[in-house]
Amino acid sequence: MPFISTLAKEDAAASSSTKDGYLNPSRIKSGNKVRFTLLADEPFMFYELWAQEALDPQKRKPFRFMEDPTKEDIDVKLGSDFVRSLARDGKGFEPCRIAHAVPVYNHELEKVQIFSWIQKTITTQFDQISQLEDYSDSMTDVDFFLSRTGEGTDTTYNLAAVPRKKGTTGAIEEEWSKVQEEGFDLSRLIDGGDPFKESE
Repeated sequence: MPFISTLAKEDAAASSSTKDGYLNPSRIKSGNKVRFTLLADEPFMFYELWAQEALDPQKRKPFRFMEDPTKEDIDVKLGSDFVRSLARDGKGFEPCRIAHAVPVYNHELEKVQIFSWIQKTITTQFDQISQLEDYSDSMTDVDFFLSRTGEGTDTTYNLAAVPRKKGTTGAIEEEWSKVQEEGFDLSRLIDGGDPFKESE
C-alpha cells in the first residue's frame, strides 16, 4: 500500500504546476518546484501590461506588444472596454514590462506548455546559466528546476540546470513534434491568440 494516498499525491502535483497550457512562475506554490526542458534555443520576447475590464474591474487580462508601446499604442489596443491596471501602491499605472515566453516540456504533467515570465531574477538566472561553458550551447539538452519561496513582494525564484531526466528524450520529442504539427506559433500571443492552435 502506498505511503501517500492517490488524492493527496494528485493534490501535491497540482500545487507545483499549472494544468493549462501555461507554466506561470507566480502560480507555483511557495516551497514547490517544477522540472522542465526548454524546447527552443531562445525565448520569444515582447512587452506586456495588464488591464481590467471597464465594467468589471475584477476581470483582468494581459495585453502584449512587439515593441515598447507608447501611450497612444496602449490606448488603441485597450480600446474602451479595458482600463490600464494601477500599480500596487496606487500611484500611477502598472508598468509595461519586458516579458519572455518559451515552449517547454513539463515533466510533471508530461506535456508541452508555454513558460512565460516577467520576473527579472528568472531572466538573470537564465542568462547566467547560458554563459557557463557547460551550458552555452546545450540549453535544450538539459532540464531545469524552477522553485519558489515566499509570497507577494517577498517572493524569490531559483532556477537550476540539471542533467536530462533519464529515459525522457523520446517522450519530449514526441510531444513537441505533435504540438508543432498542430501549428504551434508563439507569435499569436501578441494578438491574444492561442499559440497551440489557429483561430477559426
